[in-house]
Amino acid sequence: MSSSSAAADEGRLLLAGDVGGTKTDIAVVSTAGGPRQLLAHRRYLNAEHSGLAEIGRAFLADAGLRVDAACFDVAGPVVAGRAQLTNLDWDLDEATLAVQLGVERAYLINDLVAMASAVPLLSPDELHVVKEGERGPGPIAVLAPGTGLGEAFLVPVDSEYLAFASEGGHASFAPTNEEEMALLRSLWAEWEHVSFERVASGVGIPNLYRFLRGRPGAVESRELASQLVGTSDDTRPIVEAALRQPPDPLAATTVTLFLRILGAEAGNLALKVLATGGVYLAGGIAQALRDHLASGPFIEALVSHGRFRPLLERVPVYVIMGEVALLGAASAGLRVLAGAARHV
Repeated sequence: MSSSSAAADEGRLLLAGDVGGTKTDIAVVSTAGGPRQLLAHRRYLNAEHSGLAEIGRAFLADAGLRVDAACFDVAGPVVAGRAQLTNLDWDLDEATLAVQLGVERAYLINDLVAMASAVPLLSPDELHVVKEGERGPGPIAVLAPGTGLGEAFLVPVDSEYLAFASEGGHASFAPTNEEEMALLRSLWAEWEHVSFERVASGVGIPNLYRFLRGRPGAVESRELASQLVGTSDDTRPIVEAALRQPPDPLAATTVTLFLRILGAEAGNLALKVLATGGVYLAGGIAQALRDHLASGPFIEALVSHGRFRPLLERVPVYVIMGEVALLGAASAGLRVLAGAARHV
């Protein structure tokens, strides 16, 4: 654990946390120091603890700090102050957490809202430019093709950006050509509803690979086939095979299809929120494919929206480098703690 003393001039203190499926990153920040100045910070393995409150109490006891409020981002929707985590058997409630942690208020926000909240704070060296554009003062679209497909957006209000949640990744997949129509038909055999998440995320990449493997003339390499036998994560070997030199042909075709579908959905979200402030991609998959995002299928699919192509061609596109959810949770929590209206 890293820590420093919280003097009286630190202002009000916030416990901020990024709660993932396997780990929780947690920190204390202050209204005086801002979201980047961590007074204490530690990472916990969730399996070693009974719940989030236990982690928070242990962390604060070790740090020797008392906080005024808490803000945690979680992987899943937050409705009426409650959240059931997607990949963790924790049922969280803001009021209960506040009592358990001994704070005035506890706030739960979606993890994509946290990532979006971090965007206005990012420096140029934390961003990889996928497409130059004319960055305006309007809304910002955020997509995170991780295990699932997370989406959020920011809207300028007065002199700051406020982040809002979206479950757009679960919107119905819309094919843009005959190949994607065939893909949709094949997936309908397995699922009644096929969302963009089924085809543009970590869980979607294996679906694309199996579809392409079953097409006439497709050839699967023995090496990749052997790697996929018995693995619990097909996405990693497929992406790695596509990126190596020379690339595995079937894996490379899979990634190209993935980029085209992701680009189309990025364009959809950009149009829905009129994201003249830019499109930002977050997560490990986007970072791994950052160079491929700029070369062809992704950008062409993003801008290919008929009469609005000229508008989308002006929208800049970035990949967020590194993990920023904790920074976003700290920023969102400090805004509330400082007395701003809550918009999460």
